[in-house]
Amino acid sequence: MRPIICSKMDFSQSNLFGYIEDLQELTIIERPVRRSLKTPEEIERLTVDEELSDIERAVYLLSSGQDIQGTSVVANLPALMRQNPAETLRRVLPKIREVLHVAGVEMQLTAAVSFLTVLQEESVSIHTYSHSFLHIILQNLEHRDAGVSNAWLETLLAVIEALPKETVRHEILNPLVSKAQLSQTLQSRLVSCKIMGKVANKFDAHIIKREVLPLVKSLCQDVEYEVRTCMCRQLEHIARGIGTELTKTVVLPELVELARDEGSSVRLAAFETLVNLLDMFDADDRSQTVLPLVKSFCEKSFKADESILVSLSFHLGKLCNGLYGIFTPEQHLRFLEFYKKLSTLGLQQENGHNDNQLQIQTLEQEKKYITVRKNCAYNFPAMIVFVDPKNFHLELYSIFFCLCHDPEVPVRYTMAISFFEVAKLLNSDVYTIHKELVTLLQDESLEVLDALVGHLPEILELMTNRGENNGSQSKLLSIPDLIPALTTAEQRAATSLKWRTHEKLLQKYACLPHIISSDQIYYRFLHRMLTIILTNVSLPV
Repeated sequence: MRPIICSKMDFSQSNLFGYIEDLQELTIIERPVRRSLKTPEEIERLTVDEELSDIERAVYLLSSGQDIQGTSVVANLPALMRQNPAETLRRVLPKIREVLHVAGVEMQLTAAVSFLTVLQEESVSIHTYSHSFLHIILQNLEHRDAGVSNAWLETLLAVIEALPKETVRHEILNPLVSKAQLSQTLQSRLVSCKIMGKVANKFDAHIIKREVLPLVKSLCQDVEYEVRTCMCRQLEHIARGIGTELTKTVVLPELVELARDEGSSVRLAAFETLVNLLDMFDADDRSQTVLPLVKSFCEKSFKADESILVSLSFHLGKLCNGLYGIFTPEQHLRFLEFYKKLSTLGLQQENGHNDNQLQIQTLEQEKKYITVRKNCAYNFPAMIVFVDPKNFHLELYSIFFCLCHDPEVPVRYTMAISFFEVAKLLNSDVYTIHKELVTLLQDESLEVLDALVGHLPEILELMTNRGENNGSQSKLLSIPDLIPALTTAEQRAATSLKWRTHEKLLQKYACLPHIISSDQIYYRFLHRMLTIILTNVSLPV
């Protein structure tokens, strides 16, 4: 009997190394599986008596279990509070308080969320909650991990909303006096800033003036720019709580000083707070204090302080309309020109040279400039109000054209979202933007089409009627390229993977009988609709 010869096997040196490598790969794949298996001793430690009640099991796991088991108990706290609040408060909560002193980040974050859930579900009265939970929250506010500290702070800020005034005053406001001192840690002072912004709406103006404002002034002048920035962002909440008179005499001077701070983040916070508080300043404050500051920000934004450029472009519409009544014709024109300049930022130089003559921009600069133009698109309806719709074609049409043809999708997307507002503002002059409607319908990005489709029936109604003559003939002549643009948009959506955009567009086609004639529907749309009905696959489940 002859031995079997395995002619297929090749035990040459190169192939042998290949087999060994394959075996090593299998070993590596197996290793995590072996490590994940528990030894009998580990299983014994993780096993809990099934006869224990939920409360007893929770106490046992917090006392003797592993960290992951303790975290599970903390996550289950809201359910325990719903089932048996009295026993949970008496037996489980003290254990949680004890464990949190040495707990890791995961358990701390879980506890902050669970405490907030208990508050939101109103499992106990607010008096009981403040007595049982508030001190634990306050103890963990200054955790060394910033993420944990912020999680507890968010829980505390939500609790402050529900707490009685006296509890807030004695348990939270009074200790702030020491926690806001310069001798305290940076984290402690940052927490104090945010708490003061929250408590400002809880008390009368005279209490805030006496007990809160001295601390606010101190933190606005803190040696750390992070604290000054944080306190500056809370000044809006404080101003709303103290009213216009104190805002004018106390908050506004602080904002003016912070607007000239050496830290760019502080200046940015001061600018945004000023914009948000415009409605609280009278005409004198706006013209004598706010307007000079805003002009200074605009002048520096292209030179020494580009950090404010994105924020300035975002708030420009609100700013222009908020200061509208105090602008001189020259100032009005200057702000309009500033907006136009921002709208094309990054596309061309001020002197009109082409892109080849531009200095090489960093990726960060390019992203910033795209965001600025996107913000200009967002503010376009507000700028129409600023110049008056009747002046649109003369003052803003060229910018509208540029933004609708911007090379970046986010800018065109924002214009598509704003298109309906623009059409409403133009009213009978809406015919001036017919071409841009067709352009956006034919945009290469389906995201732009999706944004436009949301208000497509209303836009088409405005476009075709224009408050003049509702005859079918006038409808047909109003936008010659409308029907081809609509059919092209539908076909592009149909051949893409974005079936939701296609579905949305088809739903909006229900408006067509009000827009075009029955003959146009019959010859240009009916056959396509029948094809979709008969051949289109079902929607994904």
